[in-house]
Amino acid sequence: MIDQAIVERIVEQAQSQITEIVSDYVNLKRRGVNYIGKCPFHNEKTPSFIVSPSKGIFKCFGCGKGGNAVNFLMEHEQISFVEAVIMLGRRFHITIEEKVPTPEELEQQTERESMMLVTEYAAKFFTKSLYETDEGQSVGLGYLRQRGIRDDIIRKFQLGYSPEQRDALTKQALVHGYKLQYLEKTGLTIVRDDYKADRFRGRVIFPILSLSGKVIGFGGRIIKNDPNTAKYLNSPESEIYHKSRILYGIYQARQEIVRQDCTYLVEGYTDVLSFHQAGICNVVASSGTALTLEQIQLMSRFSNNVTFIFDGDPAGIKASLRGIDMVLAEGMNIKVLLLPDGHDPDSFAKSMSGEELVEYIRSHETDFIRFKTSVLMQDSANDPIKKAQVIQDIIRTISVIPDPIVQSVYVKECSQLLGVEEAFLYDGIRKLKLKEQSRNVSRRPTPSAPQPETQARDLPPLTDNPLENEEREVLRYLIKYGSETLGPVTSGEEVRDMTVGEFIIHEIRQDELSSLNPIHNLILDEYEANMLSPEFVPHRYFVGHPNPSVSTLATDLIAREYRLSRIHTRYGDVKTDEDILDQLVPRIVTELKWKFLKTRIEHLTMEMKTVQEEGNNERLLDLMKEINLLQNALKLISHQHGERTIIK
Repeated sequence: MIDQAIVERIVEQAQSQITEIVSDYVNLKRRGVNYIGKCPFHNEKTPSFIVSPSKGIFKCFGCGKGGNAVNFLMEHEQISFVEAVIMLGRRFHITIEEKVPTPEELEQQTERESMMLVTEYAAKFFTKSLYETDEGQSVGLGYLRQRGIRDDIIRKFQLGYSPEQRDALTKQALVHGYKLQYLEKTGLTIVRDDYKADRFRGRVIFPILSLSGKVIGFGGRIIKNDPNTAKYLNSPESEIYHKSRILYGIYQARQEIVRQDCTYLVEGYTDVLSFHQAGICNVVASSGTALTLEQIQLMSRFSNNVTFIFDGDPAGIKASLRGIDMVLAEGMNIKVLLLPDGHDPDSFAKSMSGEELVEYIRSHETDFIRFKTSVLMQDSANDPIKKAQVIQDIIRTISVIPDPIVQSVYVKECSQLLGVEEAFLYDGIRKLKLKEQSRNVSRRPTPSAPQPETQARDLPPLTDNPLENEEREVLRYLIKYGSETLGPVTSGEEVRDMTVGEFIIHEIRQDELSSLNPIHNLILDEYEANMLSPEFVPHRYFVGHPNPSVSTLATDLIAREYRLSRIHTRYGDVKTDEDILDQLVPRIVTELKWKFLKTRIEHLTMEMKTVQEEGNNERLLDLMKEINLLQNALKLISHQHGERTIIK
């Protein structure tokens, strides 16, 4: 854990130097008080990327990304909040003091660091063996060049060669002071009693890198034809390498995936190399294993779009289909490209130029569910039992899609492809969801302790919130002007000075308003918890928030130009300036309350119609009374601000 005071110091300094930090990655030009350049997160011809030194934020009006300097590094380097803070700390020469670790944590940390040092040494040893030994040049380089892999790609991916000698790496590592226990724990050395041998001897080496570019494991390809030896061999699971959590080539591909907003997924190491050689760099490999949830979530950090590239092997395609449902369940958009017969991604990438390859993919990739339906229906032919199984399989696939709009589109399309009624598909989806809910309830553990509501978490904003616009307007004033003094405020018999933030929180809490959007509630809760602290600066706090959903929303609210809403236009030409906060703040709070009451009345009116049809007179009377009270309140706030007004 980094001390919070250090984090705040680094974040504050980064906000004051945001122009210099972003200039390391973007060619910025001054435009008035701001700077403008081409966005590094998407392709654009006309610059729409703005840096505001006075506000300490960046904002792209093309793709919507925004935040402070920490958010910029997190997005550009695809690193965590803590990693970005550490990176900035080094830039500012700020000593980062972390909590004193326990002996167990210290031992674990030391072991992990030692293992990383060993893999780094091994990678350099393999590269040196490839280029600087006769065996490496003739066998290793000979194989790679035979496969048509250029030297720049070999160096880009740090490829190497492990000599045939039984313990060449082990001997050299021990001579240079590396411990045998870490050679064994990383899987580089196999130890049995007094016997020691290099795991990857006689193989071309493919280093596997973490997101930060550190070597965490290796893949090795045998050169000799030996039916008793596996063609490919991977590092075993270790403290630093978990095959299920990493994708080959993700370090080299991450920034291009963000720029292209798409990931190409292939099977093997050489597939990735050939695509890079063709100039297509947003490609990663699952290394021949079924996709895991961790790998899917890793891909989704960079883009929500993925294209699976298959060769023509029917068995391999069907095996892959079973795992892709997990990708759909994560809300990702999936397309599939089936290569022509006789080609795999490696050979196909070498058969044409990069431009031709990109054009082929774009014109031949197809939606996953349409592809899956087509593949499965080929086998069912006129067999009704097999067709029923295919329909059930497709229903299962559609049911995992979290977005109801996307789900409805697929129901409509699959209804036509399968020749069944939409209602039948919806009924099947409903039954599956009920069964899953029942299973989850039976598995649900007894809660041990309530979790804090304000902990940082990535909560997606809801799009069906009828008060979204009004709530965001209130939050904009809360974040941008929250610390400004509003003036003496009367509430009942009490008159006292309030800030904008205190007034807004007071009004919302007094009338017990809450949002359907969890991000809005999180901001209100954290504002209320921090507003009495003298160090609390609202816009810095929320723009620099570790939760990306919070920081992005805060940036959007601060960056956008204020537009008059319906209630403001009723008051004529109103300036949007700090000088008239005493007029604007009560009005935007009033508009929120007005919309809240109106929405509640509409909801109760709909319920009243249903209750009337059911003949529930007691409930009908209660609803009529509540609607009457709400309508009276609506009339009141339509003409005035109520009893709580700003005194001038």
